[in-house]
Amino acid sequence: MVKLNDLSDNPGASKNRMRVGRGIGSGKGKTGGRGVKGQKARTGVAVKGFEGGQMPLHRRLPKRGFHNPFSHDYNEVNVGRVQQAVEAGKLDAAAAVTNEALIAAGVISKPRDGVKILGQGAITAKLVFEVAAASKSAIAAIEGAGGSVKLLAAAASE
Repeated sequence: MVKLNDLSDNPGASKNRMRVGRGIGSGKGKTGGRGVKGQKARTGVAVKGFEGGQMPLHRRLPKRGFHNPFSHDYNEVNVGRVQQAVEAGKLDAAAAVTNEALIAAGVISKPRDGVKILGQGAITAKLVFEVAAASKSAIAAIEGAGGSVKLLAAAASE
């Protein structure tokens, strides 16, 4: 049986830290393992990207990519997923389907820049959507089930 007071680490599993600069007899005295003179023997040295005056690698390589400041990061939700939430009783069919309603129902986790409804799956519930964007197939499916889609102007004009 193992007792808490008998527990010990494997021999050699942990080592004590070396105390540098504590006399010649320690083997790590005087210069403290830093060699002799030079920039790296001094204090306050940060030579991470420095290549002795040669153009460093991070500046030799070309810049790539582009970040569009006007892009939107939408939550994409298919109409089939919305229908599942209605059938499970998580979405109220009488109320409008908004970003907040979908978060409360657990369909999406974060608000992001709004919701874009996509047309995969089938929808039978008559719902009113108030969303940032919707695909043509999604709008056709929703209006085919008797619902309506209102695109939010604030998200469209951003």
